[in-house]
Amino acid sequence: MGLPMARRLLAAGHELHIWNRTRSKAEPLAVEGAHVHDSPRLACLHADYVISMLENGKIVGEVLFGMGPDAAIQGMRAGVLVIDMASIQPREARDHAARLSERGIRHLDAPVSGGTVGAEAGTLVIMAGGKPEDFEAALPVFAPLGRATHVGPHGAGQLAKLANQMIVGITIGAVAEALLLCAKGGADPAKVREAITGGFADSRILQLHGQRMVERDFAARGKMTVQLKDMRNAMATAQEIGFDAPITALFEQLYADGVEHGLGDLDHSGLFVELASRNAMQ
Repeated sequence: MGLPMARRLLAAGHELHIWNRTRSKAEPLAVEGAHVHDSPRLACLHADYVISMLENGKIVGEVLFGMGPDAAIQGMRAGVLVIDMASIQPREARDHAARLSERGIRHLDAPVSGGTVGAEAGTLVIMAGGKPEDFEAALPVFAPLGRATHVGPHGAGQLAKLANQMIVGITIGAVAEALLLCAKGGADPAKVREAITGGFADSRILQLHGQRMVERDFAARGKMTVQLKDMRNAMATAQEIGFDAPITALFEQLYADGVEHGLGDLDHSGLFVELASRNAMQ
């Protein structure tokens, strides 16, 4: 995700200073005009905006605060706006915002939806939590990346992303189970998908992920392991606020079973494979 997003920022005329835990992943951007640095601190030294796109909340915290003199916060001056575009737990986003605020540093949690395809096309959906004035200040950065919506205070962006991932994960399961039922009963899943497209059951999941299921194309765009991480974040947040989420709990277990059975590197539509295996189907 970070690579195509960085390319769009460069193409929009932004000066980009970058760091990656694996430097070789950042090097291709050097020939496109980005400045590659050896530490987060160095990448942040002259920044007006600091954007992070990392794997999970623990890693975001480590890069921001936990790398000693090389930590990102060591290179930031007061007034800088940190835009965390990773998908993490809301409580983690609120904690990061509070710790940055102690140094006079602003913060938005702004996770995205749309995958690498959306990142390349500049059509990401961006869900931002934080102060309204900081959201307004971030609009020139968001513009090359996609459509941004301010959804509330710190942590609210992550809540919106959890809602997105709950709907995506659950709907993938519904589409997979329905197509497998049809196949088991003797109908052509491809034709069933075609027949119900345009009706009340239609969705982007049916169109895109349903097609992947029909074609047995489970090359990862969004991995099963990432979907499981998001479902677990949703369940952790539900527990924190005293919310009963039985449907999400069921699908968290289904994705966990798929990962345990060796499907973790498949696209999250690969839940189809786990459900097929449960029904002794190829």
